[in-house]
Amino acid sequence: MSKPKYKRLLLKLSGEALAGENKTGVNVETVGKICDKIKEIIEMGVQVGIVVGGGNFWRGRNGHQMERATADYMGMLATAMNGLALQDAFEARGIHSRVQTAIEMREIAEPFIIRKAEKHLQKGRVVIFAGGTGHPYFTTDTAAVLRATEINAEIILLGKSIDAVYSADPKIDKNAQKYEQISYLEVLEKDLKVMDSTATALCRDNNIPLLVFGISDPENIVRAVKGEKIGTLVK
Repeated sequence: MSKPKYKRLLLKLSGEALAGENKTGVNVETVGKICDKIKEIIEMGVQVGIVVGGGNFWRGRNGHQMERATADYMGMLATAMNGLALQDAFEARGIHSRVQTAIEMREIAEPFIIRKAEKHLQKGRVVIFAGGTGHPYFTTDTAAVLRATEINAEIILLGKSIDAVYSADPKIDKNAQKYEQISYLEVLEKDLKVMDSTATALCRDNNIPLLVFGISDPENIVRAVKGEKIGTLVK
């Protein structure tokens, strides 16, 4: 078995990644494939924290006249649903996991407590962080960086629908340049929208490397942990 490059990481999954071809809701087969690959890296001895989005259930105000804070809280509830779906898939595969939420939901998940999360990780459990930061006006990208900082993750793996960071949207611009490596400062200056600017600045300030890769092929999770060259490294 290959030796992993990282001992502890934070994996950021969008809600859309769990929806698969359905585009909305949870695709059980897609979630299962992702969890199978996470199981592989767990068996390699890697400690895994996950922050999950909620876009497969709720996309903010979505053009409707709704107060921003209300819309954001609804999004936090959507991430909790995705967290439970991931937990169920892990448990079905014999991988122990815990869902911790930034907003207390004691009947279905633990409240987020750093020391508890640390103990779970050390015992080989996957810790799924749901509920974003627990505050409106912050995205799950920012929550991912925050949790990565709190658990001292060595890297953030950012699974996206696009396989890397480009100078423009490759679906629109055929001449878009693919970056193998780029700095956080360049990402901010060129407004590349890898993550929102708050999350990007937080990554830069805490010196956490970020690997952006395509999640449509879940095997990329294993490749990233082995240190293979995929996607774009932001540091």
